[in-house]
Amino acid sequence: MGLKTGLRNYLVRKSGYKVVIEESVKGVRPFTACAIVKNLKFDEDKIKEIIQLQEKLHLTYGRNRKKAASGIYPMEKISFPITFKAEKPEKISFVPLESTRSLTGMQIISQHKAGREYGHLLEGKNKFPIFIDAKGEVLSMPPVINSELTGKVTAQTQEIFIECSGFDYDTQEICLNIIVTSLAEMGGEVYSLELIYPKEKKISPNLIPRRMKLDLAYINRRLGLQLKEKEARELLAKMGLGYEKGGVLIPAYRADILHQVDLAEDIAIAYGYENFKEQIPQVATLGEEDALEKFFRKVREILIGMKLLEVKNLHLMTEAEMNTKMVLSGKMITLKNALGEYNCLRNSLLTCLMKNLSENMHNEYPQNLFEIGTIFEVDSSTETGIGEKAKLGIVLCYDNVDFTRLKQVLDALVRNLGVEIVVKDSKHPSFIPGRVGDIMLGRQKIGVIGELHPEVIANWGLVMPVVGLELDLEEVFKVVKG
Repeated sequence: MGLKTGLRNYLVRKSGYKVVIEESVKGVRPFTACAIVKNLKFDEDKIKEIIQLQEKLHLTYGRNRKKAASGIYPMEKISFPITFKAEKPEKISFVPLESTRSLTGMQIISQHKAGREYGHLLEGKNKFPIFIDAKGEVLSMPPVINSELTGKVTAQTQEIFIECSGFDYDTQEICLNIIVTSLAEMGGEVYSLELIYPKEKKISPNLIPRRMKLDLAYINRRLGLQLKEKEARELLAKMGLGYEKGGVLIPAYRADILHQVDLAEDIAIAYGYENFKEQIPQVATLGEEDALEKFFRKVREILIGMKLLEVKNLHLMTEAEMNTKMVLSGKMITLKNALGEYNCLRNSLLTCLMKNLSENMHNEYPQNLFEIGTIFEVDSSTETGIGEKAKLGIVLCYDNVDFTRLKQVLDALVRNLGVEIVVKDSKHPSFIPGRVGDIMLGRQKIGVIGELHPEVIANWGLVMPVVGLELDLEEVFKVVKG
């Protein structure tokens, strides 16, 4: 609308308070970013708005509290310095939010509603993380629940302490910045804290904008425009971005701007999609659905008819997930400039499906999943040296599942497709010897099927047996199309 354009500057004052992060949280939830916001005027609607913001952040940016979880506490009920540490579950005791009696860490996981929902994030940990104040009062047990005594904000609260905790500092910092700047928009005054880590000190929050060089030629090419630098600067200002000496100043709360294409999107929004002129391509074509996609849809319908649930996973995983957990030692295709821990292109759908099972242990069984997707392999015959294949992965997971159950699913699938396959005994490190076989289409191996090895199951933290298969759908399609 052209109102309040340009980069918003946020004043951050020093609070003089400290948060001590102990070495004990290193293997549990090692990082936190914190802030204080004062001069707030809460009412019921504003409290609901902040809670909703927290939950949206937890679900999206925080990956359902796995990557990041936040807590907000009334300052009048806590004493500084705050300590972030890890304790054995039986030594942790406090009254959780919306409860009337004190519970231990393990009781919260098993008895409290939030504990049952998010307790799986602490599963297998010998110690649980907690925030405690100078008087020894527990503020919260992240990423599960706040304390009823020290972690409940009311309409009378005017000053709050905020923390975000997780597995890398940058994620916590951006999550905190989003919350802090939202509260500043409500009229709050932001104050920083000194974070004392075992080997370094940090000042949090950091609301200094980051800088990205503007590639105007790229943006004009992407949008089909001929913008001048001045015009681009005005459009960026409409989106709350700054511009200085050829560089875009990005607000500390904008986690979504990673590449020039993100700047192009912001400029396109400010320019107005309705202002782009339509152009009819100078070519006549008839659209038709790809035959391979039709085949994939038929496979989906058959498997869904057998009560399997389809999942879709990202193409990036870690080497530990693809090799170590699957008891393999394959060559990885790694990204040159990865922005996070997920830096390898996946070479198997089974690995992704095992990860799905490990992240859904809190849900009921049976868990029977399938995915149709692309895997990536080293292929010297291609221009990039990387080949892509469309594969089908299936896992069945429940208490009495075995090789025969999965073989019945495979037989039903190929029978409906009009294809004949055989299973030939083989060996594979991820499967139990004697309970694994190669899936053969004529003389060609197109996949593997078997019972996952107990070591693999244990590596993923699962307690149920798992059977799985993976096969090359493109080879099956050649026969079906035949």
